[in-house]
Amino acid sequence: MRNSLFQKAIDLLVVNALTEDIQDGDITTRNIFSENKNASAEVIARETMILCGLDIFQAVFKKLDANVKFSSGKFNDGDEVVTGETILQVECDVISLLEGERSALNILQWLSGIATLTHKYVKKAAPVKVLDTRKTTPGLRVFEKYAVACGGAINHRFGLYDQVLIKDNHIEAAGGISNAVSAVRKNVPEDKKIEVEVQSVEEVKEALESNVDIIMLDNMTLDMMHQCITLIKGKAKTEISGGITFERLEEISTTGADFVSIGALTHSAPAVDISLCIIPQ
Repeated sequence: MRNSLFQKAIDLLVVNALTEDIQDGDITTRNIFSENKNASAEVIARETMILCGLDIFQAVFKKLDANVKFSSGKFNDGDEVVTGETILQVECDVISLLEGERSALNILQWLSGIATLTHKYVKKAAPVKVLDTRKTTPGLRVFEKYAVACGGAINHRFGLYDQVLIKDNHIEAAGGISNAVSAVRKNVPEDKKIEVEVQSVEEVKEALESNVDIIMLDNMTLDMMHQCITLIKGKAKTEISGGITFERLEEISTTGADFVSIGALTHSAPAVDISLCIIPQ
């Protein structure tokens, strides 16, 4: 995911964030300080977290001050940072520092929040592997899926274009699982895996008869999950989905499923608490 397209997305995010917040300039900061005055600040974790978004945080200040300096580079994305630790120090023009503070922190807190929540889910669900979903903030999916990966989970399909997933409405419109699978097989390359969403034992049987690669067990009770996974017997990979809460992960971890997909990783992760504090001169 870290490629030229990701870098372009970072550049666009930074420009949009700064334009939204600063526009013609911070009226408070620019009427207290003159240019060519430097200041330093510490970025401090106020709670234990999995760090994510450090490069983007730095890109905010690089956009505002080409001479910005960062030190105490002890941490990388995906690292655990405990309460009270200094993540890094920033030194640049004081106007740039104060104008970029909120945008930079918003990004770091948002992405670290997703990575931190993901890490908790991954530990709770083991040995079942955690997947993310497409339930992301419009226009920001690349960053949220990156944060999920930093938290230790696996990215599911990025969009509708890169993996076949036959869901309930496809099945209804096609007149059944076998019809939908047959149509897909005629039109996509053989190396494309086919996943089918099922909601009953009967649909599991139909999916198995169609020799699909992955069967998604959607909104099932624990007993039905066990029944379906026993029926599948490794003939396809299994993914549990639908209404997955943190509390349910302990029971899901006992099912023998391969994966559990969780929308809450991206649509419900709270931001973590991070502060930027000016160092007295």
